[in-house]
This record gives sequence, structure tokens and C-alpha cells, in this order.
Amino acid sequence: MEEKTGKRKAGFFKTFKEGLKKTREALNFSVFKGREIDEELFEELEERLILADIGVKTSLQLIDELRKETKKRKLKTSDELLEVLKEKLKNLLSNYAGELRTENSPSVILVLGVNGVGKTTTIGKLAKQLKDKGKSVLLAAADTFRAAAIEQLEVWAERADVRIVKGSEGADPASVVFDAVQSLKARGEDILIVDTAGRLHNKDRLMKEIKKIKKVISREIPGEPSEILLVLDANTGQNAISQAKAFKEITDVTGIVLTKLDGTAKGGIVVAIASELKIPIKYIGIGEKIEDLRPFNPEEFVEELFS
Repeated sequence: MEEKTGKRKAGFFKTFKEGLKKTREALNFSVFKGREIDEELFEELEERLILADIGVKTSLQLIDELRKETKKRKLKTSDELLEVLKEKLKNLLSNYAGELRTENSPSVILVLGVNGVGKTTTIGKLAKQLKDKGKSVLLAAADTFRAAAIEQLEVWAERADVRIVKGSEGADPASVVFDAVQSLKARGEDILIVDTAGRLHNKDRLMKEIKKIKKVISREIPGEPSEILLVLDANTGQNAISQAKAFKEITDVTGIVLTKLDGTAKGGIVVAIASELKIPIKYIGIGEKIEDLRPFNPEEFVEELFS
């Protein structure tokens, strides 16, 4: 048993390491090792942080803090400086990490995000993981704007071996959610995950739609939804920040799911999201497999950037 657990852990860290490879290469902290601390070092470090999409504002703040700590702690070498940077990043991210809240039964998770960010895939992976933990899960296909969205969610419901409630294309999303909630309660199931449309180009309509869906949920199950998760694509870099700000105007967001970290050198966006948006990052996606959707662990994430 211990041997199997050990192999699983080794596999986990190998996949995690591979998933963050491009970001680690973009930061390439190893080139700074063994140097004396001078102005050139600070400038080069600042440039690396910005290129990895940590963002200009956050990068400048970090460099400013490093300058102060250098004087305060009387740091001499780049190795000491990098350890302080690591410490700063861990502290920053640990303030904006959190577990999925599904302690209520039933619980409702509302999932937001524009088309193409991996929203439906995230819902499918999350459903499978929750089911594997012994939870009964129901999906609601409330993105009725696109027929493809309903079909994609059906495929994932089948893969995850969970039920799905859907309406026809163009149906009222709130009515689909109402039917799903009634079905959830009738069967005594634990968790409802609701897929929603992501038409940011029509923000007013989307705002009304989300408001109506939330009203239906809270009326039928007081205190819900427990979570409103926003799915963002790490590949879009700073554009992900813009999307998050737009969705924050539409509704309260309780957590971020950052997908496709394995395909980008812009993994620093994790730091920018925490620093600028102050929304907990609940999950990160580092691959195609169901288990590649991982609860976000700041300690592991930062260690991997410096490894």
C-alpha cells in the first residue's frame, strides 16, 4: 500500500513539474544564481517577472519589496535574494488559495467563463473527482445559447458517469436550472454543477441571466450557490485579468479555476490574479487527464517555479 501511494505521489509531482515547465523556463531563475546583488540584477529579475505575465504592477511591487528587504536583511548574494522572492510569492499566494466549499448537502456550484477557456472540460473533471470522493453529482446544461455546449456537457456527464438535466437550444437557462434543482432534491443528491453561457460581448443580458439563475437557486435551496467559479485560460495572460474584472461586475466570484497552465509560459498570471483580483484560486489545470485538474497549492506551485 505504501509503495502504491509513493508511486502515485511521484507521478503527481512529475506531472506537476511537466505542467509548469514552460513557465519555469520563461522565469529561468537559475541564471541569477551565484551573482552579487546590484541594480542590473534587479532590472533583469523585473523583466523576467513581467515576461512570465506576473504583470507590470505586481512585478514592480515585488521588486520594490526585494530592494527594501535587501537593505533590511543586509543581503549580499542573488541566492539569498531568490529565497526572499520565493518567500514573498508563497505569502502572497497563500492569502488567496482555498478549498472548494461543498459541505452543505445539497450544494450548488455555478460555473462561469467565456467560450474556449475549458469551462465544460473543467465541469466534467470536477464532477468525476467529486463522484470519486463518494458524492452524488448532477450537471445542469444552462448554456442554452450554443447547441454544442449542451452536447459537450453530455459527453462529459457520460465520462464522469453522472446525471445531466438539459433543455433545448434557446431555452430559458433559469428554467433548466429550476428543473435541475427539483431533480437534485427529489433524488437526494449532493452536488449540482451548473454550466452557464459566457457571452461577455452582451454583458447586460448575461448579468440578467446569471442574476435570474442565482435567484432560482437561492429560492429553492436557501444559502446556495456555495461556489461561483470563474474559469480562465492561462494562455490568454493579462486578458484573463480583464475577463475576471468583467465577470466580477456581473456577479460575486468565489473562486478561480485557471486552465491550460501546461501549454503556456504565462503561468505567472497565477500571481497577478491573486495580487490584483484578490479572488481565491481553487483549481489549476495542468493537462488533459481528469486528474490533471488539481486543487491549487501555493507552496508546491512556487517551489516548482524555482526548481
